[in-house]
Amino acid sequence: MFITVFGQKGGVAKTCTSVHLAAIWACKHKKVALIDADRNRSATAYGARELLPYPVIPIEAAAKAARGADIVVTDGQASSNEEELKNLVEGSDIIILPTTPQSRSIELTVEMSTLLNNYRIPFAALLVKVDSRKKSSAEAAVEILQGFDICVLQSQIPLLSAFESAETNGVTVDQSVDKRGRAHSRRMVGWHAYDKACVEIEDLYQQHLEKNKTSSPIGWDFT
Repeated sequence: MFITVFGQKGGVAKTCTSVHLAAIWACKHKKVALIDADRNRSATAYGARELLPYPVIPIEAAAKAARGADIVVTDGQASSNEEELKNLVEGSDIIILPTTPQSRSIELTVEMSTLLNNYRIPFAALLVKVDSRKKSSAEAAVEILQGFDICVLQSQIPLLSAFESAETNGVTVDQSVDKRGRAHSRRMVGWHAYDKACVEIEDLYQQHLEKNKTSSPIGWDFT
């Protein structure tokens, strides 16, 4: 399965989402590769310490890396360039759009969905950086996105300082520690949120296969 995490702007946890989706599947004993297609090479920087449970591959070497993987997650370029979008979409089975509850992020996701509707590729928004103290903002964001017929994953990624610490140390959030070396108390909340998102993505992909009356190739069986 080829998954692309895409957005029109920075700051929407695009790389964080790519890193953690890939990590969840790797921990479920899938052969996973994370492709860094962002010009800023954010995923490459994240994985520079080689502490992630899978390789981070530059886009130039994507074809070779994909041959041996069950799941390929691409950290896409933060761009609205239609040619870049076309190239990423055509090599994907499903698109994930990280979206914060802020109005500008929602607007850009709506714009992106308009472009993606030109392709026969399933896509879904994933609400990220959700402040537990502002649940009404998240609820309003979901309502707006669904109002534009955008599929929104039920899982919501919480706003946690543990994610920042994890990126600084080059690890996933479940291994996040604070400056004193103590494990972040809510780190597993973030990890389980991405775990739930992975399950939803698998279901969405299977629904797409069934809708198009195709079968999952060997190595893509999630059961």
